[in-house]
Amino acid sequence: MPKYVFAYHGGKKPETEEEGARVMAEWTAWFEAMGDAVVDGGNPVGQSWTVHSKGVDDNGGANPISGYTLIQAPDMPAAIAHARVCPMVKDGSGTVEVAETFDM
Repeated sequence: MPKYVFAYHGGKKPETEEEGARVMAEWTAWFEAMGDAVVDGGNPVGQSWTVHSKGVDDNGGANPISGYTLIQAPDMPAAIAHARVCPMVKDGSGTVEVAETFDM
């Protein structure tokens, strides 16, 4: 079955412990709903660095990645269906970039 990378952009750090617990519960429920589709739940990431032919920028580019997940799905529409109900997409705080991976 094809695998897809979810690259998260945006999101926000919870401001209170209660908000953090609520957000974590939403993400946990989303991962549980995807079930066996989740290959690697991934993680949030820290500041990203952009490496290019002229050097290195420590700004992550125009839309830095904030985390990732690896899933499997029968096709791109199915992967997109999972991404559409991601907690940060639903609350409007971020986006999910979806890309199919290829075995080499």
